[in-house]
Amino acid sequence: MTAGAVSIDPAVEDQTIAEIEPLVPKVVAKYFGEHNFHVVDNPKVHIRIDDARHYLLTTNEKFDAITSDPLDPWVKGAAMLYTREFFELVKTKLNPGGAVTLFVQLYESNTEAVKSEIATFMEAFPNGVVWGNTNNGAGYDLVLLGQVEDTKIDVDAIQARLQRPEYAPMKQSLREIGMNSAVDLFSTYAGRKSDLAPWLQNAQINHDRNLRLQYLAGLGLNLYQADVIYADMLRHVSKMPDDLFVASEATKQSLFSAIQRAQGR
Repeated sequence: MTAGAVSIDPAVEDQTIAEIEPLVPKVVAKYFGEHNFHVVDNPKVHIRIDDARHYLLTTNEKFDAITSDPLDPWVKGAAMLYTREFFELVKTKLNPGGAVTLFVQLYESNTEAVKSEIATFMEAFPNGVVWGNTNNGAGYDLVLLGQVEDTKIDVDAIQARLQRPEYAPMKQSLREIGMNSAVDLFSTYAGRKSDLAPWLQNAQINHDRNLRLQYLAGLGLNLYQADVIYADMLRHVSKMPDDLFVASEATKQSLFSAIQRAQGR
């Protein structure tokens, strides 16, 4: 579904999916075609049956964007996709101006595991941005965005793009999850390293040589503290990210008001 959502962007000309299980694109993906935009049948999508980390290690390709949506980090092997070494590898595979996104779950997790995931990512991408996904207003999961360069997001330009006819599928997809504008999308802002530094102070960095996260995440199995973890994190996010967004003053005011509402301020 993540790959499918990417595929409907008209700006995407070529997309590679690294999938470790051959039955997923061959059989499973077709059952969920209505939800994944029939991504396996899209002519601009290329599927590689491989472990994603191994694929990046062995390819000479570079990418404008890399998105990582792993299994729960307590699953054997998954914590390897949350290590400092993996994020450093990803950096070497980005084109100039390229971006990486990482899924971080808050459900069935605990504060120490979430801190480890964010802090490890921020070591490799100190300019990284956290975006929140909520369920009935409470925390549920996160997406981390990283770039080598400083991140600048032109909100008005993205809104104008969504108004173009060829972006109708993407606009509809966003509408289905309650996002009716670029302001709605970016109102999910949930902090940067400068905000979260006190919260992350004692976080354990996940390395290939220790895979500490796999142990920490295992302690969160069957725990449902997503709302508590997210609220605790947001307590440290008080400054509006004026330097992150490029927009008219009217759009910025609307966006910052929406961010504050989303954060319960």
